[in-house]
Amino acid sequence: MQLKEVHNSYCKNSQKRALSVFSILTLMSFTVLWGQSNSSVKATLDTLAIKIGEQIKYKISVETDSLNIVYFPEDQTFSPLEMVEALKIDTTKNKDRITLERIYALTQFDSGAYTIPPQRIAINEQPFFTDSFHINVANVAVDTTKQQMFDIKPMIKVEKSYAQTLWLILLIVGVLLAAGFLFYWLKLRKPPLTPEEEVALLPPFDRAIMQLKELEKSKYLIQDEYKKYYSELTDIVRSYLEEDVHVSALESTTDQLIDKLEMLKDAGELKLEENTIVQFKKVLQTADLVKFAKSKPPTSVAEEDRKVIESIVVKTKEALPEPTEEDLMLNEAYLHEMAQQKKRKRVYVAAASILGIMLLAGAVSTAYYGFESVKDTVLRHPSKQLLDGEWIQSSYGYPPIEIETPKVLLRLDTPLTDEAKAIIAAKQSFGYQNEEGIFSIETSSTTFTSMDEPDFVKPIEDLLKSFEKKGVKNIITKQEEFVTLTGVQGLKTYGTGKFKVPDSDKMIRGKYAILSFGGKGFQQQIVLTWADDDRYAEQIVQRILASVNVKTQA
Repeated sequence: MQLKEVHNSYCKNSQKRALSVFSILTLMSFTVLWGQSNSSVKATLDTLAIKIGEQIKYKISVETDSLNIVYFPEDQTFSPLEMVEALKIDTTKNKDRITLERIYALTQFDSGAYTIPPQRIAINEQPFFTDSFHINVANVAVDTTKQQMFDIKPMIKVEKSYAQTLWLILLIVGVLLAAGFLFYWLKLRKPPLTPEEEVALLPPFDRAIMQLKELEKSKYLIQDEYKKYYSELTDIVRSYLEEDVHVSALESTTDQLIDKLEMLKDAGELKLEENTIVQFKKVLQTADLVKFAKSKPPTSVAEEDRKVIESIVVKTKEALPEPTEEDLMLNEAYLHEMAQQKKRKRVYVAAASILGIMLLAGAVSTAYYGFESVKDTVLRHPSKQLLDGEWIQSSYGYPPIEIETPKVLLRLDTPLTDEAKAIIAAKQSFGYQNEEGIFSIETSSTTFTSMDEPDFVKPIEDLLKSFEKKGVKNIITKQEEFVTLTGVQGLKTYGTGKFKVPDSDKMIRGKYAILSFGGKGFQQQIVLTWADDDRYAEQIVQRILASVNVKTQA
């Protein structure tokens, strides 16, 4: 019994709490709805008629509870009028009520009758709409008695832009100048010789005498470096003998070298006195003792040994027979070959440096822009050239179609049949066709003899039939609404198909888009075609579609 009483008591308390919460929520909802239901929205204009370019003051007043959140219109919601400026919100508070006022400056640059659509104001996310207004925009009167009138100027041909061609010419000239400079630097220019190269180009005798003079001025003996002194001394004389006497002196021991000189003396190829060979052997033996036995002769003996070696070099030069013409030719050929090897080495170093710079630049560009973008830039992809080139913003035809394109659209000849002339007053077409693909742009503005509403169905059917006559196959069609930047609505017909590449029998998969606009007595059309797998063409099309602007009245 006690448990049952506790349970009944708990249930009654729970029902009371739930009823209280429900009452509070109901009261809050009623308060919010009451606050919104007691809100008012009003729109007023300072005038209903202006001249072209003058401004209208459009004021929206909202009276509501001070706790409510109010959202005013933003951006270009007043189309076909253009919003010039939106002033700051003016707030007036009276106890728990507030009045919010905001003024918009509107204008229009074409004469005619226009309707400002209702504007949406949200109070706590609940929409309120203002009334619509009819505005008359009048032309500015011109006194023709004072202002001289002129004939309409004839159409002029737009000059082709040579900016891209000039850039290509400058690039080619720069490459040629760089190649010419490289050719001069590596082939024609005689680079200054280093001190080591100047010594190496001296004849063996002159080089040996110069090196012995430098050894005399050295500080080896003062610094007690006898081993270095004798090593350099014997290297000088051995190198000379190897080059001028053609004896393998550098790799021979003292006894082997002396034996070779004795053999040359006995054969009559080297006219040296026996005493000279003996002195030479004595100096070589002293050098061996210094280098291998750490002997240290007196300084006077070391200096005398240098003089002996210099005397031996001079006597050996005098003892050599005069070189034959064949020897001179061989020597000249050797020097020429050495010079060519140095030139080739410079060419290889320069080529490797240029290749390294190009590879580094390519790697950095690839890491930053991506491989495909770098490849298409180097190979000059036609669509990428259009995308990266100078774009043109212009108006075409009447009623005008304002559009941004990568190339200027040229006037197209559009002859009308007698049947068409009965219903069409005038038709103006402009277009561009990429010679290297199926990318194309075409605009047309048509005015009719009657002021009827435009019929988009038949022109689109005629256009698709013209696609088929040009060889387009497997055409798939879709439709949706299209809205321009200024809020003008039109019809977008788009799809895919198999397009024929110009001047070729090749068929590729492509896309197309047809934008149709119009009003009473006129119609405007924009036609785009491009390759399905061309990502640059996709970007071009998106940029073009984002720039479309048309007039709502002829």
